[in-house]
Amino acid sequence: MRGKSPLGGGSKLTALVVALILAAAGAIVNWLQPSRQGDERPADRPVASAAPGRAGAAPAGGVPAGRYTLSGMIVNVADGDTVTLRAADGQRRIRMDSIDAPEEGHGADQPGQPYAEAARQHLAGLVAGKTLTAQCYLQDQYGRDVCALILEDGRSANRLQVEAGYAWAYTARQGEYLNDKAMPDLQRQAKAAGRGLWAGRNPMQPWKWRYDCWRQRQCG
Repeated sequence: MRGKSPLGGGSKLTALVVALILAAAGAIVNWLQPSRQGDERPADRPVASAAPGRAGAAPAGGVPAGRYTLSGMIVNVADGDTVTLRAADGQRRIRMDSIDAPEEGHGADQPGQPYAEAARQHLAGLVAGKTLTAQCYLQDQYGRDVCALILEDGRSANRLQVEAGYAWAYTARQGEYLNDKAMPDLQRQAKAAGRGLWAGRNPMQPWKWRYDCWRQRQCG
């Protein structure tokens, strides 16, 4: 029987030593590497960020949220509550929501009210030539968009017309046309301060003027 070669026993010893060295090296690497437990963010978890704006959210100042918005330059101011906005899809006639301004005259049969031109000029000073956003609620029977006009600073031009005394809160038909419930209080403040049309004598609501003067021919 042949004896085992010394080289065979040496090879096993060498392999064992190499295995021990590799294991020790792995342990040292693991010990030196800083632990990342709890530090890694799963790939499908986004970094926390500010909450996005809500669709249809009301603009600054508590103006009621609209059903849709229009943006563009105001290219015409017809009177104290009606403007034309040039949007991307063409010109849009806008009837300002929740207010009613003194009526401009439309010929001998439909005379204008006192302060009508002053109301138009005041509104023009707020919006004419400016690119604004209209917060819109519906279209009326004449195809006009009924909207709140929001200025660059977030204020409502509709409210400013009432606050300055150049429009009434539109409370006809038990408030059917009054989306913005802040308007009556703004009107009371303007009246108490005698601003705008409230400096005049016995101002008449435009809806009453349209009926009494234009339809009944009792312009008083």
